[in-house]
Amino acid sequence: MADVVDSNTEDQAIQPNKGLFLVIHNKEKDKYYNPVVKDGVTVDWSWKGAAGKASFSVYNDALLEFEEGDEVFIKYDETKFFKGFVFTRGRDKDGWINVTAYDQLRYFKNKEVYIFIGKTASEIIKAIASDLQLNIGEIADTNYVIPKYRGSNTTIFDIVQDVLDMTTENETDENENKALRLFSMYDDFGALTVKPLEDMQTNLLIDDATAQNFRYESTIDKDTYNQIQFYYDDKDTGTRVKRRYPEESASENIKRWGILRLTENINPKKPLNYEEMIKKKLAYYNRVRRSLTINNAFGDCRIRGGSMLYVRLDLGDMMLEKQMIVSHVTHKFTDNIHLMDLELRGDVITG
Repeated sequence: MADVVDSNTEDQAIQPNKGLFLVIHNKEKDKYYNPVVKDGVTVDWSWKGAAGKASFSVYNDALLEFEEGDEVFIKYDETKFFKGFVFTRGRDKDGWINVTAYDQLRYFKNKEVYIFIGKTASEIIKAIASDLQLNIGEIADTNYVIPKYRGSNTTIFDIVQDVLDMTTENETDENENKALRLFSMYDDFGALTVKPLEDMQTNLLIDDATAQNFRYESTIDKDTYNQIQFYYDDKDTGTRVKRRYPEESASENIKRWGILRLTENINPKKPLNYEEMIKKKLAYYNRVRRSLTINNAFGDCRIRGGSMLYVRLDLGDMMLEKQMIVSHVTHKFTDNIHLMDLELRGDVITG
């Protein structure tokens, strides 16, 4: 049977407990419940384009009362792990309620029309969060000032990713050999957070001893291109102008794979360093795409989308010993056992 937590505040309701502790807050009645949970809890986090999601089943006894929009708090040992809102409830004949809760990034699925002039990505994200009445946490200074951005009836996730990508592409550093910064946006227990990935490094090692299984795949069937084509429409002549890089005879991978062409529209009047653009795009796209999924690794509450960890595994066609980026993680809490499934990417594993 569900317990009513003797509490008047959120902090009192989620005092430290050993193992998994889940609380549902009925906002209308201002009551906190610690329900009976069936088969544990899963929490999913992605690096880009998705809200954090918690999935679990609770027993629908006479005491428990909650509805869509009510708050969900999940702790594991001393860690405040997940804070979100009930979005979906489903029932079965045995009295169990299947619940899906999302953190506040769920509201970034809204479509909006925004125009920003002379703003950094961090300023844009803060403005959007304020517009949506979201709680703001640590937002890294993204430095690069975007001259103008127009988001027209697209999801806020797409808008945010656009401005972060523009920052990564345009940010300069005095040390030219230093890699451009990548960023992660996530909800940190109810606080919207943006950090560079270099601040999300961990000392976690995934190897044969810490992962039950893995799945490794290599492919040129997705997001692999060995030729870049730019085009624009010449209004004066009424013709379409195309330029391809590199020439077919110049690419070893064209000989190996055939022509895999990426075509993009450009503004010929915009001052851009096209040689540098081509160099960056070919460096990113002209390669075999490799994906690595780790199953049932020992759980670590620090790991979320955008976290960085170390991997040492024999993949068959290579011995991988690299620092990797977590593109997606599923944390699985069952009987106070914490495991996680990981999708990884990096300079060798490209996702």
